[in-house]
Amino acid sequence: MSTSDHATALPDPRVCEQARLSRDARFDGLFFTAVTSTGIYCRPVCPAPSPRPENVTYYASAAAAEGAGFRPCLRCRPELAPGNDVLRRGDAVVSRALQLIDAGELEGLSLAGLAQRLALSDRQLRRLFVDKLGAAPLAVHTTRRLLFAKQLLSETALPITEIALASGFRSLRRFNAAFQDAYRLAPRELRKRPQPKAGDSLVLRLGYRPPYDFAALLDFLRGRALPGLEAIDAHSYARAFGGADAPGWLRVTAWGEGEHALKLELHAAKPADLLGLVAKLRRLFDLDADPHAIAATLGADPALRAMLKRRPGLRLPGAWDGFELAVRAVLGQQVSVAAARTLATRFLQRHGVALPEPIGPGLSVLFPSAESIAQADLDGLGITGARIATIRAIAAGLSAGRIDFHAERTLDEFVARWVELPGIGAWTAHYIALRARSHPDAFPAEDLILRRTLVPGTTLSARQLTSHAEAWRPWRGYAVMHLWRHTTDEASQ
Repeated sequence: MSTSDHATALPDPRVCEQARLSRDARFDGLFFTAVTSTGIYCRPVCPAPSPRPENVTYYASAAAAEGAGFRPCLRCRPELAPGNDVLRRGDAVVSRALQLIDAGELEGLSLAGLAQRLALSDRQLRRLFVDKLGAAPLAVHTTRRLLFAKQLLSETALPITEIALASGFRSLRRFNAAFQDAYRLAPRELRKRPQPKAGDSLVLRLGYRPPYDFAALLDFLRGRALPGLEAIDAHSYARAFGGADAPGWLRVTAWGEGEHALKLELHAAKPADLLGLVAKLRRLFDLDADPHAIAATLGADPALRAMLKRRPGLRLPGAWDGFELAVRAVLGQQVSVAAARTLATRFLQRHGVALPEPIGPGLSVLFPSAESIAQADLDGLGITGARIATIRAIAAGLSAGRIDFHAERTLDEFVARWVELPGIGAWTAHYIALRARSHPDAFPAEDLILRRTLVPGTTLSARQLTSHAEAWRPWRGYAVMHLWRHTTDEASQ
């Protein structure tokens, strides 16, 4: 068990006090301020007048504040705070448990079932959560659902019945009771202001913790975009998703107006899928990262310090779907990004699910499933026989459950399973972990660019690079992105 599971997530109270008084956005979502005189809890960036210090209590999570009887502020809206990614990613037990909760595992599992997946007793898991977050797993799960419902009530015109479904409640009665019990008001009472007219599109705000280099992330994704599936320019990301029977599409842009948030437009999304879609996009755009925690570790290395200063908000580009990313990774082995994109485009044109008509700006195809590719004819696409065998092995392995993207697996466990497949080496396994799992410590040490870039004029061995990178843990993945981006920036000068 990681030692990080035993440390509290709450910053030093003196740090909390200073951040609260200065409304420091760097601490947004890292703690919550509860005011005993009002019974309200807030984000540290709340614009309301600062309460007296003797009336303030700090909590490590929204669930802990709600468990103590406090209600979310209607002004700063705690549901918009970014998550604490120091807790939510990596190999610590609490991190993996939170990833499973974010993936909706407690919708279908009991606490005992969740604990079993992590090789713990439910009592051990509950103790870790209370020690770390100040709340039990079920309380964290419930708070997450209720805060998402609060956002939908505040920002959309969805019927309350659909909001109950979207936030994971199986009945309107249960939703109303849970909302009333937690917030002491009925859901309809949040809708005193006129809402946008209901229609095909939903617009939601996705908060992040600054600094955030949205342009660099779009640039990375744009160079790998597949026509028909994605449409990415310098300012927006759009893609098709869902099944051929009911496809949808989305667009993500900057919110603008000085807001630390992205704007999500969802078209034709099913209410039951909304919470999962938002969680997926938060990973894809790495919205919960704490750039200052990352910089505190990586900035100690002189080789990375200047890169961090140049691009302090660089994030990990995630992936929409694990199988899709794995196929792209195999097609990108030992070829340029442009060549990999050409191969992936051919693959998609032949085997993608063509839509009867475009559903968005140039969006006309869906990526195929693993099941459909396991026996597909991949000849004639310019893909080598060895890579065809690897893609088929991935498709078959995912279908049979021999490999997966499950959050309960540590990085070493994930890599060990994947390298058993033909054609999957450590580089590919770590790259898949970096993108599909958004694992912050994934490290493809065999990468030639990394080995050449760290020490100018020298090509390190993979062993030398790995040894040097030990000091970068648990953020080696971010070092990878900085080194790759540094190479790109240098080439463009």
